[in-house]
Amino acid sequence: MFNTMTLTKIVGGVCGTFLIFLLGNWAATSIYAMDATGHDGEQLQSYVVATGDDDAAEEEVVEVSFDELLASADPAKGEKVFGKCKACHKVDGSNGTGPHLDGVFGRELASVGDFAYSDAMATHGGVWDAEALNAYLESPKDAVPGNKMSFAGLKKVEDRANIVAYLQSISG
Repeated sequence: MFNTMTLTKIVGGVCGTFLIFLLGNWAATSIYAMDATGHDGEQLQSYVVATGDDDAAEEEVVEVSFDELLASADPAKGEKVFGKCKACHKVDGSNGTGPHLDGVFGRELASVGDFAYSDAMATHGGVWDAEALNAYLESPKDAVPGNKMSFAGLKKVEDRANIVAYLQSISG
């Protein structure tokens, strides 16, 4: 049975609920300060403790040449990283979406006869050596602008060195 007393109880319950939430919010903000000032507008004091880690981190950064990384690269790790390439490239002599990569180390760019290279790759020229592979694997679009490869590249220089070592090991 719905009458004015029932309606008054429902409206009173909703208003009471909002009042409880409002009072709870007010109590929480007065107990817990949410900004850099205290309860009465006073500025809170904080301290910075120097641990020396910032200076050590800056000193530890040592540039290592790609040739040095390649000398210590692990072809087995490169084969694992090559898993990212397997969607388009094969190492069994057959082409996929991209040309086969067995024997790529030391090979002329765009020299697989039965693969349709982009004009940019076909006219680029050069040989796939360690430096060319490193640059291309870092950013294919920057190394050969206009090529068809949609892969963004490998940002970790260690991954690139390991893949180059792997490609070098399967190039015979």
